Amino acid sequence: MGFQIQNNEISYLRNGETVRLSACGKNSIRFQASPNGRIENQDWTLMPRKAMASAWLENDFAVLENGSMRAELYKDGRAVYYCRDKKILAEKPELAFGQGIRNYRSKASGQWSARVTFEPNEKEHFYGLGHESTGCFDLKGCTIDLRHVNAKCAIPFVYSSLGYGFLWNMPSTGRCELANNRTRWTSDSTKQIDYVVIGGMPRQVSETLADLTGHAPEMPYWATGFWQSRLRYETKEEVLRVAGRYKEMGIPLSVIVIDYFHWTEQGDYKFDPKYWRDPKEMADKLHEMGVKLMVSMWPTINEKSENYQEMLDGNMLIRTAAGSNRVFDFYGQQAEIDPTNPQTRRFVWDKLKKNYIDNGVDCLWFDEAEPEIHPEQFDNLILSMGRGDEVGLLYPYYYAKLVYDGMKEIGRDDIVTLSRCAYLGAQKFGTLVWSGDIPSTFESLSAQVKSGLNMAMCGIPWWNTDIGGFYGGDTESAYFRELIVRWFQYGVFCPVTRLHGSRKGQDRTRGIIEPTGGDNELWSFGEEAFEILKELVMLRERLRPYVETHMKTASQKGTPMMRPIFYDYPDDEQCYTLGEQYLFGDDILFAPITEQGQTKKEVYLPQGRWVLTKDAQTYLGGRWYTIEAALNEFIAFVKEGAEVINCFHSDMQ
Repeated sequence: MGFQIQNNEISYLRNGETVRLSACGKNSIRFQASPNGRIENQDWTLMPRKAMASAWLENDFAVLENGSMRAELYKDGRAVYYCRDKKILAEKPELAFGQGIRNYRSKASGQWSARVTFEPNEKEHFYGLGHESTGCFDLKGCTIDLRHVNAKCAIPFVYSSLGYGFLWNMPSTGRCELANNRTRWTSDSTKQIDYVVIGGMPRQVSETLADLTGHAPEMPYWATGFWQSRLRYETKEEVLRVAGRYKEMGIPLSVIVIDYFHWTEQGDYKFDPKYWRDPKEMADKLHEMGVKLMVSMWPTINEKSENYQEMLDGNMLIRTAAGSNRVFDFYGQQAEIDPTNPQTRRFVWDKLKKNYIDNGVDCLWFDEAEPEIHPEQFDNLILSMGRGDEVGLLYPYYYAKLVYDGMKEIGRDDIVTLSRCAYLGAQKFGTLVWSGDIPSTFESLSAQVKSGLNMAMCGIPWWNTDIGGFYGGDTESAYFRELIVRWFQYGVFCPVTRLHGSRKGQDRTRGIIEPTGGDNELWSFGEEAFEILKELVMLRERLRPYVETHMKTASQKGTPMMRPIFYDYPDDEQCYTLGEQYLFGDDILFAPITEQGQTKKEVYLPQGRWVLTKDAQTYLGGRWYTIEAALNEFIAFVKEGAEVINCFHSDMQ
């Protein structure tokens, strides 16, 4: 019983619990506690780094210092954290007389449900936890489920306005409560509690987070341009016709995407030869036009697939604790592959390489990456790494690793995998996350802006949305034509500019089981919208060197290109409230229009001098302004003196 200090780590054994405090990296302290009497090595995706820490005993508590961070561990088990001598975080007892530090409850599976509670701070703001259409920028007061579902990506990390990051190093399902009376993190199934506190301002915390979970690679230049996608192209002739029309019009196109049900059967991972004859020829022709080809891949598989029996017999599929292993009902009962199994990753990659990559496909779209299961009962899933309620959040991490390892093996470095979900560390595999199947509404656009900024604080700098939203868009309606323009303006100032969606309109379905949506190219929304969107694509083209520069910084330093304004102005309290305007790189401040019929917006400018791009007028920072923006205008400011201002006027090129 009592404190032990060895190698500048603190261990504490008390009735029913073993606790360890250790340095984890720059200005970082890791807390681990187990009701099993021992701490297990479960780094998951964390990559702890050595640090020059110091540990010692005071009168009735132990102290660990690491850079600007200090932790105090008391005899009752309570941990308190300081950054630069300022108290930032303290565990909160749940019972009278200061008892009830952390809570465990044994489960029939042999695991534990566990939670830890912290004292609230009235003036604290929280950001992060992945993306979800909460409509909230500051997550203080929110309760967020830690589980992946379509349009919800749970990244268990938050940044606090008090000057620290909190990483919940537990890939189990659970819950985060950022309430007014407490902050509480709960795991549904675990062997131990494990979290990391990172001290510093946003830029410092982002760099440390990248060190601890992995740096994103440099985004290849081809990915920084305009991406064309829709639900869905049915034949190679249609793909080539669309790409050719863009070329004839002189509109730069970087990537064209072939969506789902181009395959023979879910789980076959190959083109249907009836409609996609000679895909290599198609890819070659696209490459001649300077266009990359992306193809959708799902983790679903059913017994009709030519790969099903081999994957079933090889335990390469997700199994279930109860009932059939068919966990998703979508045009038949579908099982899901298990990418946490290295054998699965090898088997599936071999199929993807043979049928796609060897046929000229440049990159892959990993849909259903949560994975999507119905009902959403992660405790019913059995993966190679463990039960779904213990390790389920890791699914998209290993799903992305599947293609990254395979691409690296064949000498490819320009790896970009579009994924509907992610987990801490997935950024190092070239994961480009998108926000899932979201509605085509202005309310959805507003929510996405806030979601993207919270995602930016989670260490995953490559993020985007379906421009226009995914479902419900009627290309003939005035509402949607206004929406597509405003959303495209936003999309230009996202890490990737990708047009996608299932549109109402003419359905050219060729008799397959899944209908095809209407047109979704720049010319599909009327002449007025077309002229505006064409100019926006040209603007994005001029911005590509600027984007490339900042993507290199994202790779090297972990600094997201699209980020909240408080990231660069942490001492300006006003900036912690700005969820519908943000920085795009070091020099651009963008304020998207997110309401139907809106032609003016209140915009706050932080300290400095800012130039409005549409008229070159200069504004003094530190105050609010009302800025007008007709449909063919957007609201963007550039720091005075920044060369990127030249990109906003084609006659200045």
